[in-house]
Amino acid sequence: MGDTSAPVRAPRGRMPRTARRAQLLDAALEVFVAQGYHAAAMDDIADRAGVSKPVLYQHFPGKLELYVALLDASCAAVVDTVRAALEATEDNKERVAATVGAFYRYVARDTAAFRLVFESDLTSEPAVRRRLEQVATETAALVTAVIREDTGLPDPQSELLAVGLVGMAQVSARYWLAGGVDVPQDEAVGLVSALAWRGIGGYPRTEDVVG
Repeated sequence: MGDTSAPVRAPRGRMPRTARRAQLLDAALEVFVAQGYHAAAMDDIADRAGVSKPVLYQHFPGKLELYVALLDASCAAVVDTVRAALEATEDNKERVAATVGAFYRYVARDTAAFRLVFESDLTSEPAVRRRLEQVATETAALVTAVIREDTGLPDPQSELLAVGLVGMAQVSARYWLAGGVDVPQDEAVGLVSALAWRGIGGYPRTEDVVG
């Protein structure tokens, strides 16, 4: 059975291709998150977008291609969010808080997109698994570079610490999103950031070691 919510109606007249594609992606995101990949049908997505199925197929040849296009956009948004958080300050304690806060803000702002990336029911598909692994790798690489530069630790050690930090932020944000705890967002970010900083803050800065 298709989604019963109101379709994403297009404005009258012919839409530019980029605008139509964005409209279709918005509709698909809602359907995939609500129903999961396997239960969702192209008919459901076309109905949600308020277009005919041939129009949908003009832009996306199949359901997998549509899902992957959504995943690409969502993964890029996660990486950009973490990059912006790290570039916002050179104070490492603030960087930790900003990184944790980035995941929580992304969860609160783009709940559907976050679930598409971190709660996918299509991880057995190589194209999907590759993208999910890539977003984890890229976010960890951003944090790795900061840790390596600041502490002077070798790449493997810096990467392991980065994966731990990113994993703490991601997993706790998912738990918070699912309603696992009744804690306000700002307080949740503060608690997890303090926990992370107590660990990563124990590694001396490079200039402290040299000096």
